[in-house]
Amino acid sequence: MDIRRISEEISVAPQITPGDVKAIKEAGFRAIICNRPDGEAPDQPNFDEIEKVARQEGLETRWIPIRGGMVSDEDVEAFRKALLELPKPIFGYCRTGTRTTTLWSLAQAGRMKPTEILATTKAAGYDMGGVVRRILNGGKTPTDTGDARFDVVIVGAGAGGIAVASSLRARKPDLEIALIDPADVHYYQPGFTLVGAGVFDPEVTARTMASLIPPGVHWIKSAVAAFEPQNDAVILDGCRVVKYDHLVVTPGLKLDWDAVEGLAETLGQNGVTSNYRYDLAPYTWKLVQGLRQGRAVFTQPPMPIKCAGAPQKALYLSADHWQRTGVLKDIEVDFRNAGGVLFGVEAYVPALMQYIERYDARLSFFNNLVAIDGAAKKATFEVTQPDSDKERVEIEFDVIHVCPPQVAPDFIRVSPLADAAGWVDVDKETLRHTQYDNIWSLGDVMNAPNAKTAAAARKQAPVVADNLVAAIAGRPATSAYDGYGSCPLTVERGKIVLAEFGYGGKLLPSFPKFVINGQKPSRAAWLLKERILPPIYWKAMLRGREWLARPDRITVKEQG
Repeated sequence: MDIRRISEEISVAPQITPGDVKAIKEAGFRAIICNRPDGEAPDQPNFDEIEKVARQEGLETRWIPIRGGMVSDEDVEAFRKALLELPKPIFGYCRTGTRTTTLWSLAQAGRMKPTEILATTKAAGYDMGGVVRRILNGGKTPTDTGDARFDVVIVGAGAGGIAVASSLRARKPDLEIALIDPADVHYYQPGFTLVGAGVFDPEVTARTMASLIPPGVHWIKSAVAAFEPQNDAVILDGCRVVKYDHLVVTPGLKLDWDAVEGLAETLGQNGVTSNYRYDLAPYTWKLVQGLRQGRAVFTQPPMPIKCAGAPQKALYLSADHWQRTGVLKDIEVDFRNAGGVLFGVEAYVPALMQYIERYDARLSFFNNLVAIDGAAKKATFEVTQPDSDKERVEIEFDVIHVCPPQVAPDFIRVSPLADAAGWVDVDKETLRHTQYDNIWSLGDVMNAPNAKTAAAARKQAPVVADNLVAAIAGRPATSAYDGYGSCPLTVERGKIVLAEFGYGGKLLPSFPKFVINGQKPSRAAWLLKERILPPIYWKAMLRGREWLARPDRITVKEQG
């Protein structure tokens, strides 16, 4: 039997025979639910045959037959009642297990988060995307067929979403575009590092979302719960339905603070901080200023993460302050990286290693933070050195800067748009979805093998805009994304190693070497980061002005 565990209370399986009942009892089950009508197939035993043997084995039974794959609201209520009344654990079956899983999913609506229901059933091998509207509607059949329709719907009003909306408006002003995002505030996240170093005030990195939505673009202030790409529909919280001709998916990623045991409970206190959050970056600067001696630990989780250089940027700027104030000699600087290299593009490593040595920082690879006890000031790392057994190491700290593990948002991971790892599955050059021709994605949420940075989104937005407009006109893709990403590595206050690269680690400098040599720390790169890039972000990128962002063109020969 192919028994698949859904939850502690129930497992499901395809059709069983009376001869299977004894094994079901021996497996620990105390009740059986059948969700298949009699007579669906000539080789199918009737329920009363199963029930007779089950009673002999001391198992309780319940028959809730679902005919023709149509699950009524009454069926869901009957199944919910059976879950409450029958002894646990329960064994449920139908022809394939799908009807039983569907009933369980709808019975949990309102009791579990929709993303949890979808993730649980997906892990068992059952896709509940077809009933997601009902799950969002409390398990009951929804009556709406669509509350609004637009030419283009963009999910996510971060850097990628607003930029692509502006770029589309610039190319085709008559498009009806909707941006879906529940947030009131938009953050310039590249500035958080400088907030954590006392260079920027936090307020300069935040603006109201309403002030940034492009003119003529509809802002739907709601969270997305699910996608129905087969129906060209986005389902919002509350089961509202937004239909589209074309969809752009760019909600960013999820900072998974809960993936590290004890981390969420101690953030912002006990010397535990992170520049990855707006409200915590000022605490980083407070801790840096206050530390005079002891151990400062900086962590980096497994890839992929937003801005791969950010964890070590915090280290460099903190150590630079301690060096300038004469206390670095009394501080042990400890960088613990879950990966095996300091930086993924080898050309920039020599310059960075000079600063690791300058600050006398301890560099430990294959060290992944798995737990933290803020009150005791202890951090636990899982060490997985190649060709060695996995071990756990506990260290003490006075200050710890944590880069959290990062994953795609829950509603993306359980959607039909995701690849096996949970990221939106796109062609890495056109950024078009590999399965759905009217869907594009950009920014941190998609699976192209580029660095997840705001600079990457700045380059991706024109590519998506060009290709989407071409698709509307019935033409093939016209623009290609080369994997460009930029990471201004702030190695000291006033100097930056400007890493610019594309797919495969190919160097893609924006300036001649006599202006900025990206492989060496420079004052010019610092001025770019501090003075020039913020205005480019607010006044150019988010307004559809594509300075230094024009995409490569795809020729007919390349397509053919």
